[in-house]
Amino acid sequence: MITSLINENLMCLDLKVTNKDDVFDTLSEFLLREGKISDKAQFVADLQAREAQGSTGFEDGIAIPHAKSKAVVEPAVAIGICREGIDYGSEDGLPSKLFFMIASPDGGADHHIEVLAELSSKLIEDGFVDALLAAKTPKEALALLLEEKPANPAQESAAEVANKGFLIGVTGCPAGVAHTYLAAESLEKAAAELGYEIKVETNGSIGVKNSPSAEEIARADAIIVACDKQVDMNRFAGKKLIKSGVKEPIKRGKQMIENALQAPAYQAQAGGESHQAPAQKTKATSALYTYLMNGVSYMIPFVVTGGLLIALSLAIGGVPTEQGMQIPEGSFWQPVLDVGVVAFTLMIPILAGYIAYAVGDRPALAPGLIGGWIANNGSFYGSEVGTGFIGAIIAGLLVGYFIRWVTSLNYPKVMQPLVPIIIAPLSGTFFIAVIFITLIGAPVAGMIDSMNAMLVNMSGGNIIILGMILGAMSGFDMGGPVNKVAFLFGVGMIASGQTQFMGALACAFPVPPLAMWMSTVIGRKMGLFDQTEIEAGKAAGAMGFVGIGEGAIPFAVRDPLTVIPANVIGSMVACVMAFLFGITNTVAHGGPIVALLGAMNKPVIAVMCMIVGAVVTCLITVTLKKYRLVKSQAAELQVS
Repeated sequence: MITSLINENLMCLDLKVTNKDDVFDTLSEFLLREGKISDKAQFVADLQAREAQGSTGFEDGIAIPHAKSKAVVEPAVAIGICREGIDYGSEDGLPSKLFFMIASPDGGADHHIEVLAELSSKLIEDGFVDALLAAKTPKEALALLLEEKPANPAQESAAEVANKGFLIGVTGCPAGVAHTYLAAESLEKAAAELGYEIKVETNGSIGVKNSPSAEEIARADAIIVACDKQVDMNRFAGKKLIKSGVKEPIKRGKQMIENALQAPAYQAQAGGESHQAPAQKTKATSALYTYLMNGVSYMIPFVVTGGLLIALSLAIGGVPTEQGMQIPEGSFWQPVLDVGVVAFTLMIPILAGYIAYAVGDRPALAPGLIGGWIANNGSFYGSEVGTGFIGAIIAGLLVGYFIRWVTSLNYPKVMQPLVPIIIAPLSGTFFIAVIFITLIGAPVAGMIDSMNAMLVNMSGGNIIILGMILGAMSGFDMGGPVNKVAFLFGVGMIASGQTQFMGALACAFPVPPLAMWMSTVIGRKMGLFDQTEIEAGKAAGAMGFVGIGEGAIPFAVRDPLTVIPANVIGSMVACVMAFLFGITNTVAHGGPIVALLGAMNKPVIAVMCMIVGAVVTCLITVTLKKYRLVKSQAAELQVS
């Protein structure tokens, strides 16, 4: 396939680019000149849309932008080399130098996947990337790409004689693209070098390919599952098995095979798919992080969609009132706001549901979603507010582990088909409802009453201490119960004519989302955020402008030990500054938009307080993330 899609006219060995957009523009121009695409703007837009799903920048200076597009006349691959390298948002944080841009017709065959599969075998060859980067002419580069290494008869015969057995591999990454095939190629190469035959199943975006048969599984000596997505594990019951992320075999293929051959037999779980083999000793923190990230990945589209719709409607159609920012009756922007609210309402249940799904598989999804809804709706347990994203995390984990236990029980054969569709979801729903309504709900309601009483008692005290407390509460859980208590206290103070409390809170509320936007702008160049976070950062900035703190939630869930303390400190700074400057606010809302619309007495100073708080949070976030990244890289170098 690759031999028919590349020619010398589609190569540029001296790209003059400084960023990702320049790469898209320049290489797309090559495709346009060769008649491979008909509409450059459309194709670039489709490249950007694919990039929004996850960065196509990989390790070792390689990036593989690709898209299926209506603008593609015939499939082709444009290749570029930027020897200085650019910040592409690659996974290892290093500059990208080698670019393969794959154009595939929309509605046609999956050329980009086939090309990626072929490129994978080249990219893992020792010295291939260095040789390609050193190519002087397009002809030389093309020869390297098309070169087929001659088989070594001595090695082949040795492999035949020393065939030690048969292995099965399973690979798959969330996007189902490059890493899936790089991992498969690496396992095949490592198995051949160790004298084993191997069959590797790829779980890519074009579906599952090369699945082993029951007979092949029966004769396999070991199974290597290198997957960041769910696969059917029960078929491997009784076989030696290890499981890892998809990147692991790319770096340590031989070691994984040797570990698999020493692993104990895998025990299947009742009720469906399984995530992790007991043989694999994964740290609890790593597993927990994986579960949280599964929830975040599904939650982000709801945060972005709902947040942007709400921000747009309030920024353009909203007016400040005593009840907060309101859309005038009959306005075009009211249904836009309503749709945004729907997305925001679903955000917390989605987070809980897919955390549960990550822990307990499909049977945990429904009770996880229901648990998230209950967690976010205080009316179930007599509270004015729900437990927010923290409650969603608790609900998701509780449901997931409960369902994992339920599905692990031994059931009569006649009942086994009912476990994933009736027994597990029903018992999980009952379990989480009882837990939240009877055990968690009462303490939450009591905590809210206590915090509100504390704030009322302190309302006439030292403004700096009160500002620190209100700021910390507003930045802690971004729309959760602690944040809501501070907000309701501010609303109550407006009713009694004391508008300085809402003035201080209005400066603190937008700090977390504005800070996350700033952090992604700065941290992108340092490799601190992936492409999904960068896109979420843009939405967070828009939400911060209209005072919607929930825009920072995906960042807090992904990295709570960094983001939450940073948010708390920055919000405290903004809140204390607002008290000291005497900022007042007559509406129950916050953010720069409230100041710009005249609801705050000192709008310029108010916005300055918000910006200072956001900058403080941003600097703390970036510094902590950078420190942890450097520490992690040093640890990896030491291991390797």
